[in-house]
Amino acid sequence: MKWYERWAGLWSWWRFRPEPIGLGAWGERHAQLHYRRQGGRCLATNWRHGRDELDLVILEGEVLVFVEVKTRTAEIGGEGYQAVNRRKKRALRRAAAGWLRQIGGKCHTRFDVVEVLVCKKGTVRLLQHRGEVLFGRRRF
Repeated sequence: MKWYERWAGLWSWWRFRPEPIGLGAWGERHAQLHYRRQGGRCLATNWRHGRDELDLVILEGEVLVFVEVKTRTAEIGGEGYQAVNRRKKRALRRAAAGWLRQIGGKCHTRFDVVEVLVCKKGTVRLLQHRGEVLFGRRRF
């Protein structure tokens, strides 16, 4: 196989590769449906505060839930909640504080991480990690 044939194959793969942004948005929609089935109401999706972003803001009864969604495929794998490191937690707290300043009030809050695992056959598995697992009992 000549170098230009390899280059042409690489170029065609690069042009027609699946967009990772589409996979993330797809996972966020599934997480939103998951919360809706549990009785939650979605207030915002992909809300930005400066450079920080909240994937979902959900109202469950009297609790405001800030959700980080991690979508993985079976090929990539990896634990989604482990991707939420100290730096990401700080960014989530900053964005949540911005949201609370915008609404101008205090309320009970919780941080959740939802892992969406997409298998090869099209099946989807959702894992919900509720707030205290990752963030402790810290409240605003």
